[in-house]
Amino acid sequence: MKTYMAKPADVERKWFVVDATGIPLGRLASTVADYLSGKIKPTYTPHVDGGDHVIVINSDKAVLTGKKLTQKKLRTHSGYVGGLKETDYKTVMSTKSDVAVMHAVKGMLPKTTLGKQMLTRLRVYKQANHMHEAQKPEQIFVRGVK
Repeated sequence: MKTYMAKPADVERKWFVVDATGIPLGRLASTVADYLSGKIKPTYTPHVDGGDHVIVINSDKAVLTGKKLTQKKLRTHSGYVGGLKETDYKTVMSTKSDVAVMHAVKGMLPKTTLGKQMLTRLRVYKQANHMHEAQKPEQIFVRGVK
């Protein structure tokens, strides 16, 4: 029996939207990463970018469980000596929640050029309105959340 290997020309991309209201950030990021990488499709091939477009709305309303709001830090480095900046997630979630969601999803994608391509199909919005209604996105429900 032959193994099916998808080719880049065979990929059909769909649009999905997920509402982050009350969803833990890690569960949200892992679900979105599965859709971006195409792992939910039966035609998944590891070396082909076969994922879909994902829109995350209401990123301000995503939650962090436990003491992560005060203890967890978002670290960025400028590349220069002494260029490390640390910000606790309480500040990040109140001011730049879209960056926090993007950073969480980026950490769950492959650290290759393929992963960078996948990340370009992610759109994160702080509010409920977005400008992609013409693409008719389907709703995603995150696993393990009531």
